[in-house]
Amino acid sequence: MIGIIDYGVGNLFSLTSSFKAVGADVFVSGEEKELLKAEKLILPGVGAFGDAADKLCSTGLDKFVISQAEKGVPLLGICLGMQLLFEKSYEYGEHEGLGLLKGQVVPMYGKVNGLKLPHMGWNKLHLCKPESRLFANTNEGEHVYFVHSFCAENCEDSLAAVTEYGMAVTAAVEKENIYGCQFHPEKSGEAGLKILKAFCYGKA
Repeated sequence: MIGIIDYGVGNLFSLTSSFKAVGADVFVSGEEKELLKAEKLILPGVGAFGDAADKLCSTGLDKFVISQAEKGVPLLGICLGMQLLFEKSYEYGEHEGLGLLKGQVVPMYGKVNGLKLPHMGWNKLHLCKPESRLFANTNEGEHVYFVHSFCAENCEDSLAAVTEYGMAVTAAVEKENIYGCQFHPEKSGEAGLKILKAFCYGKA
């Protein structure tokens, strides 16, 4: 059973629909007692890092997410949800993350050789972890959909995929039971569904 964490930030309808499309038993909740029933967890997120981190903390779900991850429950962060997995973000100030993965979230401004930001659209995935469970069904060069202006860096120990957008951009991370996608698998067509299916039914 897949539990999508509702803390007031995230594209919950699209995510739920995508998991149902791959046959997953999925539910959305902001209650710990309900989320404890989940075998795997999804941390979604859209918007600004600081606001999302504050909402996660105000609900107490930050401690819940950390606790479940430390117990070995598979956790997938998506877009801003992935960024929250890191130690901190420098998006409009300095904000503490969940610290589940090493690395920081930094602005892409001034680094993408004049390309437009937000980085919005379809880009190729370059896989860099041959043993990846999340990308077990994914081929090198498949396209997925991004919408972001900040990205993770100094995360080499968990780096699973990158994309090119005037710079090498962290596209996905994977370390033990912790996974993250900077892109939106729920908006990435068949390629995205294969990734969600691997998370649901693979060894993730």
